Amino acid sequence: MIRSMKIGDKRSYQRVITFDDVKKFGELTWDLNDAHFNAEYAETTIFKKPIVHGMLVGSLFSKVFGMEYPGLGTIYISQSLKFLKPVYPDMNLEVVVTIKEIILEKNRVIFTTEIFNDQNECMLTGEAVLMPRKEKNI
Repeated sequence: MIRSMKIGDKRSYQRVITFDDVKKFGELTWDLNDAHFNAEYAETTIFKKPIVHGMLVGSLFSKVFGMEYPGLGTIYISQSLKFLKPVYPDMNLEVVVTIKEIILEKNRVIFTTEIFNDQNECMLTGEAVLMPRKEKNI
C-alpha cells in the first residue's frame, strides 16, 4: 500500500453540513453550547449566527482516510487542527488531503488536511499522521 503512494497525491470531496448534522453531533458529544444552537446568543458573538462544531468539521477527513485513501485497514495516528474561519450550517465545503511526507521504514504517511469554502478560502488546516495497512510480502 505505502509503496504505491507518492508525495503530492491528493484526494478531495464536497460536503455540506446541515443543521441536523450539527444537532446530531451535539447530542452525540453532549456539546450543546449556545454558539451552535442559539441564534439569539450567536448574534452577540463575533460569528453573528450559530456555527458548526469545529470537531465536526475536523472529522470530515476520516471518510477519505478510512474508506478511500489509504483506505480500509488504515490506522489514524494523529491529527492537528487550526480553525481559520467559522463554518456555518449549509455551507458548501471541499475536504482536501494531500501527502506531505512518506516514512517507509515506520509505515507512516503525513498528510496536509484542509477544508475550503465556495470562495476557495481555507476554513481549517492541519496535518494527519496515518499508518496504512501493511503490504503482504509476496
